[in-house]
Amino acid sequence: MLCQKDHFSIPDHVTYLNCAYMSPQLKTVMDAGIEAAHIKNYPFQIKAEDFFNATTLLRQTFSKLIGNPDPDRIAVIPSVSYGMAIVSKNLNLQAGEEILLTHEQFPSNFYPWQKLACEKKGRLVIVEAPNEDDRGKKWNEKILENINEKTKLVTIGNVHWADGTKFDLKAIRQRTSEVGALLVVDGTQSVGALPFDVGDIQPDALVCSGYKWLLGPYSMAFAYFGSFFDDGDPIEENWINRHNSEDFAGLVAYESNYKEKALRYAVGEHSNFSLTPMMQKALEQLNEWGASNIQQYCSQLTKAPIAELLSLGFRIENENYRGSHLIGIRVPDHLDVKALSNQFKKHDVYISVRGNAIRVAPHVYNDQNDMDKLVEIIKKAAL
Repeated sequence: MLCQKDHFSIPDHVTYLNCAYMSPQLKTVMDAGIEAAHIKNYPFQIKAEDFFNATTLLRQTFSKLIGNPDPDRIAVIPSVSYGMAIVSKNLNLQAGEEILLTHEQFPSNFYPWQKLACEKKGRLVIVEAPNEDDRGKKWNEKILENINEKTKLVTIGNVHWADGTKFDLKAIRQRTSEVGALLVVDGTQSVGALPFDVGDIQPDALVCSGYKWLLGPYSMAFAYFGSFFDDGDPIEENWINRHNSEDFAGLVAYESNYKEKALRYAVGEHSNFSLTPMMQKALEQLNEWGASNIQQYCSQLTKAPIAELLSLGFRIENENYRGSHLIGIRVPDHLDVKALSNQFKKHDVYISVRGNAIRVAPHVYNDQNDMDKLVEIIKKAAL
């Protein structure tokens, strides 16, 4: 795969290595948004089927990205917190039962469980990363060791949002199945750039924001729900997630039954005539590129820089336990991370700092010049 920077509008002097914060917008996505902005100028042209057809296609396109054969298992939602609230509402947590999380998990995948555990007298089990060699391997081992008969739910990212540590979801799925626990995956920092197949992992739920690695607009997200949630309760009572909602003339013939599978969980106004076309274009492009190709491109792009930084005393997770698209570079104690961050800004290099780590998140719009610029700034600070 070659560099795809021409698909974006990033200025030549900018080195943007922060897709984990927010993706830049594809030109095709911008064009779709501009065209969509005109739709409501002519509301008389919006037909009843338009409330459903675009999101049906959107669910089909997202399903292709995650290897899901049944688009009715996908709900269009506005955020990860919305999806996690659905899981929380349908999790019958009993006193003494446990919810397992990783340390410093993203807040949207922490607060729901903190509140639920408090209300139901359950227990949060937060597995910290070991501060030693083979950190990723041993962190995964600790997670498996802490899953037991009291575990009701394991909720985890495919990779850790702060440093890219990769979690062995297949092993975690096997262990949760052994003890009868649910597995819920936050795919926000992985889906779109790291291959994910629901048939392979078999999560009970997968929730994913659209504005990062899915290259879509803010306030669009997706949730896959497995069979555990087929008869669950949504967190809002809207007209569009009920049976026969396509029949506008019969909407006041109130329907007590929800739509099947994940469709019952769709957010109200999910038809969103402005954002849906933008998200559709982004997903189509990702399916064309392929997550495995994106991951391979990022791997090739970062291989030499990582080797050089390791030789200078920086710590980076073993490639078997990290994604190539999201890399935590842990800084030696003698370096001032804030001062280093200021140097990046001075030279128009955009990354994130998370704790004592530089979070580097490249994509197909980056090239070797971007990586050389990053390494050169770090080397000047280190030597």
